Amino acid sequence: MESKVLNWKIKKSKFETHPSITMVSTNTRQRNVCKRRLNPVLAVPPSSVILHTDESGEFPESRNSSSSSNASLSSCAGSLLCHPNTVGIMGGGSVDSTLSFVRKLVHWSKENEETCTPFVLCSDPVLNRELLSLERNSSTLCSRNARSQFDHSPIVENLLSKRVFLEKSGAQCIVVPCHISHSWHDEVFKGCSIPSLHMAECVSRELKEAKLKPLEAGSPLRIGVLATDVTLKAGFYQEKLQNEGFEVVLPDKATMEHTVIPAIDAINRKDMEGARNLLRIALQVLLVREVNTVILASNDMCDLLPRDDPLLKKCIDPMDALVMSTIKWAQQAVKEELSGSLVSFGHAYT
Repeated sequence: MESKVLNWKIKKSKFETHPSITMVSTNTRQRNVCKRRLNPVLAVPPSSVILHTDESGEFPESRNSSSSSNASLSSCAGSLLCHPNTVGIMGGGSVDSTLSFVRKLVHWSKENEETCTPFVLCSDPVLNRELLSLERNSSTLCSRNARSQFDHSPIVENLLSKRVFLEKSGAQCIVVPCHISHSWHDEVFKGCSIPSLHMAECVSRELKEAKLKPLEAGSPLRIGVLATDVTLKAGFYQEKLQNEGFEVVLPDKATMEHTVIPAIDAINRKDMEGARNLLRIALQVLLVREVNTVILASNDMCDLLPRDDPLLKKCIDPMDALVMSTIKWAQQAVKEELSGSLVSFGHAYT
């Protein structure tokens, strides 16, 4: 890729071998530019701060913004981006899942639009390791005593600092494509100056809008949830689904102990075939309990089954619901900005 497409700034850390990665992407009028910008991220050294620019080497201006917000980046009151639909993305336990979210956000937002949604992405490898360790080692935290003794405050403080960074970077909405991070969503986003999208709320709302019918007449709508033990014990999926009127079906103790937890252990050992077989058993156990669909609330689990697996067709990935809700928010933000500009324009001539 030509050097004029990307403006790279390398910042070495004195304390971490792989310091945080911040990626900023902005709107562009050429559909192929956004696609070209994503690919180099995979080849960039972790010790980088990446600021995306347009082909002239400058930060592109939003064509829907007012004259004041069309100013250069340096005049945006210290913010990286000034677009009304800028999304702040807070990375979680898996860089791969975060990048998967970004790819879907870019490609799906361009299906009916000429431009991709502008975003600021913050990914911290220290936080990645802490969250991934907590989620994948949840089998050692099954008991209430073990969980109560585990100090989550460093994780919450880290998440809070990322939220503040994204706010100051010009984000107008924040999303967290990480299941376990939602355990502290209310605490992290308390007093936040901008809205945040909750992944469990997004998938619950999507299921509600789907107008599903019970598998048996007169029975309640049942939704299964399959996740790591630590995510299930946090209870936010159950809460959001019940708020929408669904009956939530969780794996029983035997299923967790003999299939779900061993599947996570198999993933840790890189035994993907063993993990895949255990996941299939866990899904079948839930499906025979007459659930309409199963929410796979684990990035590891979602990636285990091949795309053409029949069982996967009976599951839903909450990450997809979060992507679609993010796109809808961004589109609405642009409409409101345009509507406000038209009103201001009309007032100027009355």
